[in-house]
Amino acid sequence: METCKQPNIVVLIPCFNEEAAVGKVIDDFKQQLPEADVVVFDNNSTDRTAAVAGEHGARVIPEPRQGKGFVVDTMFNLGGYDLYIMVDGDDTYPAEAVGQLIEPVLEGRADMAVGSRLSDYTDQSFRNLHVFGNKLVRFCINRIMGSDLKDILSGYRVFNKSILQTIPVVSSGFEIETELTIQTLYYQRTIIEIPVPYRQRPEGSVSKLHTFRDGFRVLWKLFSLYRSLKPLTVFGGIGLMLFVLGLLIGSLPVHDYFTNPDHYVEHVPSAILAASLILLSWLFVFTGLLLHMMNRRFRELHNVLTRNRA
Repeated sequence: METCKQPNIVVLIPCFNEEAAVGKVIDDFKQQLPEADVVVFDNNSTDRTAAVAGEHGARVIPEPRQGKGFVVDTMFNLGGYDLYIMVDGDDTYPAEAVGQLIEPVLEGRADMAVGSRLSDYTDQSFRNLHVFGNKLVRFCINRIMGSDLKDILSGYRVFNKSILQTIPVVSSGFEIETELTIQTLYYQRTIIEIPVPYRQRPEGSVSKLHTFRDGFRVLWKLFSLYRSLKPLTVFGGIGLMLFVLGLLIGSLPVHDYFTNPDHYVEHVPSAILAASLILLSWLFVFTGLLLHMMNRRFRELHNVLTRNRA
């Protein structure tokens, strides 16, 4: 009887000063997935994170560029596996749920499974405004991409190797989860969310997320990706607003022309401004069309190159 080939699985753990938690995270995932490799990416920790990870049997890869996005970029260079599990090293995500996340990816029902935290968490799991910020980003992405996701910023994800071959990573900080989500949707890969409990950090583990600074970076990344991936909507929308504004301002000199004797126009500055706005609106629309056509060609080329790598 032919036996099924067991998938090669790797657990990827980004860490910055997680000495208090990373050992338990490694042990928990080794217990759940004894056949998997565990790799800790040490992002310039100043404590014993790397030493503790090594003591618990994990492979440690240093990442000198500071920022979670850089860590994920290095993760995506780690090939040779069928399934990739990304989880934060702060022991807030349950290793016991990894089987639920693996199942839809392994069965081919999804390219990425995300542990959704917002249905089961404690009062100490999130800082003030973090839940609101997550919901705001979720609302924007769902409206933009036509999706129905519940947790955009989760750091607990399982994905297959096609994600590594398809999704570009250019973020440097905590906005990386936003980019991963948007890029996965843009390249028409399937995301499934699995509700998981979200625990508070253990004593000695401190969040590195800055509420306002990183929140602004997430929103700016959202706008930047939207502008890049859907330029016709962005530039065409701006052009439409400028065109309508030009028509409103231009109504004054047009009214002058048709009502005054000898078609005398009193509001000359308004006429100049209106004409400028209408010309500018067409420039924005043309720019959106041009970038849209370029995006389409780049996406076709990307699909061909990705297919050749498979």
